[in-house]
Amino acid sequence: SYKIDLPDRLKQHGVHPMFHALYLRIHMPNNDQKFPGRLEMQIAEFDDHVEREWAMDKILSHAGTRTNTDFKVLWKASDRTWLSYSQVKHLDALKDYFNLIG
Repeated sequence: SYKIDLPDRLKQHGVHPMFHALYLRIHMPNNDQKFPGRLEMQIAEFDDHVEREWAMDKILSHAGTRTNTDFKVLWKASDRTWLSYSQVKHLDALKDYFNLIG
């Protein structure tokens, strides 16, 4: 096992600094040609003071009913993922989606 010197913001969120050697890889910096605009803050929600809605383009569709609904989200980086109602209920994008579908 190896102990890694983590940034303070990771330590504050409970990320443990000890990793087994099997889980370690050589760091490969982002290739902006293949993956333009990929930022560390898009991957992990570690900064409580950063507003995250900027990365979402719009909600595309939904499945389920009431609070058990999942929403298909299009991100500005062109990725598509499913988020639960509890993850999107406060977003303007959800209000826009409801207005769009009537």
